[in-house]
Amino acid sequence: MEDLDPTYIQAPEHRSDSNFIPNQPEEIPVIDLSRLDDPEDVQNVISEIGDACEKWGFFQVLNHGVPSDARQRVEKTVKMFFDLPMEEKIKVKRDDVNPVGYHDGEHTKNVKDWKEVFDIYFKDPMVIPSTTDPEDEGLRLVYNKWPQSPSDFREACEVYARHAEKLAFKLLELISLSLGLPKERFHDYFKEQMSFFRINRYPPCPRPDLALGVGHHKDADVISLLAQDDVGGLQVSRRSDGVWFPIRPVPNALVINIGNCMEVIISLNLCHILLLYITLKDSFIINEYYYIINMIM
Repeated sequence: MEDLDPTYIQAPEHRSDSNFIPNQPEEIPVIDLSRLDDPEDVQNVISEIGDACEKWGFFQVLNHGVPSDARQRVEKTVKMFFDLPMEEKIKVKRDDVNPVGYHDGEHTKNVKDWKEVFDIYFKDPMVIPSTTDPEDEGLRLVYNKWPQSPSDFREACEVYARHAEKLAFKLLELISLSLGLPKERFHDYFKEQMSFFRINRYPPCPRPDLALGVGHHKDADVISLLAQDDVGGLQVSRRSDGVWFPIRPVPNALVINIGNCMEVIISLNLCHILLLYITLKDSFIINEYYYIINMIM
């Protein structure tokens, strides 16, 4: 049995197989957005998105408008970065002053995640609160950290993020319509939003039965767009019984997660299910998240 740093070890009830039934017949909806081109099918798509938000808090989308070549370029480029020696990666490591860049020490629920991440603010520079004190109205500028290698890392990420942002706002419009609201109802909430782009890599783990790539949690943002690779690894907990089941990777699809802030905006009881990312002993997993994380009321 291989040793594992105890800071990574999950409590028995939170390990990936603690309440998992394989081959679950039920799956989150997969919605083809090209159906929006058919006027007779538009309302069906809107209704399906509304139902998915209410029942699951998750759905997948196909033909979403994010070019596959932009996604493939990001995946190739970030793999080159993560394969660099650690002394190169820590040159752009995030710190207490600047919360973006490379990091390999995140914790979820006080347990260390088995992953590496790279965070990028969509706006560069980004204006953020000076402190976490809600009474402090001060602001400061934060600049993204960009590695020198690969040379096209910044361009690849920025191109992908622009496409992801466009899709995110399109989905917000469809969610608004599903609620019987005007399409542009949410637009004013995000004039000064703090969207960011995160790349996760989950290296092979010697004890995937004990550690998780990301521990169980709920996303506190408004909406997340996740690109899974073909290995997968994302699991969600069904609200009705707490059973964990996998999100099946669908080629060229993006996974959409409705975050807790959306419930605040619309004051509805949307379903916000727990999610986690498993580890594997022999495989790398890479995914990309685009988050809209706050709103201006």
